Amino acid sequence: MDKLVITAAVNGAEVTRENTPHVPYSPEEVANAAIEAAEAGASIIHVHARYADGTATQDKEVYREIIERIRAKSRVIVQVSTGGAVGMTASERADVISLKPEMATLSAGTVNFGDGVFYNAPADIEEFARRMMEHGVRPEIEVFDTGMIATAMRLMKKGLLLGPLHFDLVMGVPGGVPAEMANLLHMVSMLPNGSTWTVAGIGRAQLTMATAGILLGGHARVGLEDNIYYAKGRLAASNAELVSRIVRLAAELGREVATPDEARKMVGITK
Repeated sequence: MDKLVITAAVNGAEVTRENTPHVPYSPEEVANAAIEAAEAGASIIHVHARYADGTATQDKEVYREIIERIRAKSRVIVQVSTGGAVGMTASERADVISLKPEMATLSAGTVNFGDGVFYNAPADIEEFARRMMEHGVRPEIEVFDTGMIATAMRLMKKGLLLGPLHFDLVMGVPGGVPAEMANLLHMVSMLPNGSTWTVAGIGRAQLTMATAGILLGGHARVGLEDNIYYAKGRLAASNAELVSRIVRLAAELGREVATPDEARKMVGITK
């Protein structure tokens, strides 16, 4: 098998300090959490921008500070979110692409997201894809259900995505595909030939889905955006703690962990 690429989703847009005191807010806090996760073994850091009070934002100047702080101290891949927070417009979500980060998420469809709706109209998805191609940003295709894989393949036929593609199979969002092994196997079987994929299990599914990713030859995403607990009733102390557990599991299961430069080659980053 290829080496394991670990993504750390360090803060998200929805988790607050009412949920866990350990979620980073400010650019300095996010960068510090990213660097710690990279030192623990993550090769991709998925970040959302927030103001110091925790409010989610797609302000590209906040993203710029996060990226610059991380790059000053680490070779880790910085992957920005174009998902933002539920309720944000497509226009404000897309602005960060102009910073030309190495990677950005590209959500491939609309999904009920807990009590809200994460809305992605077909025209908006295509516009995000065009902008990423224009700025040389490597997309990670975010898939919340099987139909979104078909959407990505249609974008390839239109020339808006270039293969091989890299997917993030997000499983366990209330309203999306349940985090069950049969569903993961089915989704992996649908991916275009040559694709790479990572799996993000939400909540209690994070550990089981990450383990499945290790065993099946995929990759794993962990972090406080998706899950705030290390074990039942015990909050994770940091993103780095969640990453370290996957590094240990991978070693026990005979899978080496990729460095950031190795991960770049594996997920198709060329710049």
